[in-house]
Amino acid sequence: MNEIKKLTLPVEGMTCASCVARVEKALKKVEGVNEVNVNFATERVTLTYKEGVTDITKLNNVVIDAGYKLIIPVKEETAGFSIDNAVKVIPEDLNLKKSYIQLKSEFIFAAVMTLPIMFFSMVSMTQWFKLWNVLPLDYLNKLLFLATTLVVFISGRRFYSVAWRLLKHFSADMNTLVAVGTGTAYIYSTIAVLFPNFLALAKTGNHIYFDTASTIITLILMGRLLESRAKEKTSSAIKKLIGLQPKTARVIRNNKEIDISIDDVLINERIIVRPGEKIPADGIITNGITTVNESMITGESIPVDKGINDKVIGGTININGSLELRTTAVGKKTVIAQIIKLVEEAQSSKAPVQNLADKIASVFVPVVISIALLTFVFWYFINGVPFTTAMINFISVLVIACPCALGLAIPTAIIVGTGLGASSGILIKNAESLELANKISTIIIDKTGTLTTGKPSVTGVFSFNNFEVEKLIQYAASIENISEHPLGQAIVDYAKVKKIKLNPIESFTSLTGYGLSGIVEAQNILVGNLTLMKEKSVNIKEAENISENISNDGKTPIFISIDGKLAGVIAVADTIRP
Repeated sequence: MNEIKKLTLPVEGMTCASCVARVEKALKKVEGVNEVNVNFATERVTLTYKEGVTDITKLNNVVIDAGYKLIIPVKEETAGFSIDNAVKVIPEDLNLKKSYIQLKSEFIFAAVMTLPIMFFSMVSMTQWFKLWNVLPLDYLNKLLFLATTLVVFISGRRFYSVAWRLLKHFSADMNTLVAVGTGTAYIYSTIAVLFPNFLALAKTGNHIYFDTASTIITLILMGRLLESRAKEKTSSAIKKLIGLQPKTARVIRNNKEIDISIDDVLINERIIVRPGEKIPADGIITNGITTVNESMITGESIPVDKGINDKVIGGTININGSLELRTTAVGKKTVIAQIIKLVEEAQSSKAPVQNLADKIASVFVPVVISIALLTFVFWYFINGVPFTTAMINFISVLVIACPCALGLAIPTAIIVGTGLGASSGILIKNAESLELANKISTIIIDKTGTLTTGKPSVTGVFSFNNFEVEKLIQYAASIENISEHPLGQAIVDYAKVKKIKLNPIESFTSLTGYGLSGIVEAQNILVGNLTLMKEKSVNIKEAENISENISNDGKTPIFISIDGKLAGVIAVADTIRP
């Protein structure tokens, strides 16, 4: 039985939305290919195929015949960034950057040349120029010819080379429109300047349109530059997610601790994680007790207590205890890798409205060229206007149709939307879900880190056994000042706001999973949870109702005892955003 494989690969040579339909059409004809989805904004194709019926080489040959090229994987990648065995042969970020820099230099050159071309073309039509005869018109036109030639063959070369390549495949796209429009203006003007006898109109007036050719190329390049910049920025969300993955891991091999690349970590590997470090891979704790900040996965700002046999997720932060864990998932099998994969698939997916846009784009260029030819025929042969007027109308139709917003706007919006969502902790399954989101009338939200600030703060203080509120805050904050726990930091911040001076501590012990103990002003202080109070035989009967109410309100009760007597309860909560 032939295995169904899913593959995502970059496509080289796509320059507009009509390219999408051409690549999809070519791949769908291949036997064994089930689904094809080409995304112009990401310049990638995602497809499923039967492994025994076809292979990547056949697929690439078909795409090459259509005038494009797939970037073929050369090795298996374990980082989980691409689907199955599709990998990045070259760093895509570097490739996008290089493409953007090249496009930027071409645009700047075209703009610098076009401004004087435009200026002198306009000035040459004025009465002032003709009256003062600053420069003979023939010489000026030849200078304009030289300058425009540089723009056409340096900055505009990309349009003509793609148009020629597609012509050899009996095809056309937006580049064809630019090439035909600017080429017509350039060739006509060149003949008028160098061989004026071929065009009688050249003798009766200065019918030269070098400014048209150079300006169109410059404006289209500016549009392409903005598109390229948008593409370059849309990958930022994926890069942020990849940045959450640790680069190295400390493993135990042959009874020695060694640091290795995260790519070399194996299943069932023994890993050591020190306080403050990121957990390298998904695993189960085999030794140690700690608290782990899992906010990157759960959105829960309050760290979670972890002990032996508890599961931990790669990329989360080990706060205050040394751990030894056994890996259960590495590479693309980890939770963070699956999230990256989900975001990638969402960015590559198509919204239903995009299918309509792609269908229109596939017939867009032939229709536009046909309309442009009909426009020329109507104005020149039927309406009887001069040849140059009919030609300018012909060029106008081609040029106005050139910007490819129809095919680019939707995929770019999807990439930006899913990317911004991911960076804010909101994962969008696919483009269809995003499109349907406009019909949402009610949203049910887990409050933590979404509706809340994501930072715990003190919301109430209750004292018992005649202890002063200020005194119990002073003692609790003095002890917690040494701790790195967010709940403890909330108490310290509260003391600072109330301008309560902290005391030096004489001893300090961290009771992982329970709280803290220490000596302040020769008094034994305990700060922690209900379990700690019971362990130390502190009578908390007076505080049971208050503690229960605090918990029912979604807050965390922190108990303080002084010399074995309950002193108070501090309510700490992740407060609602302003």
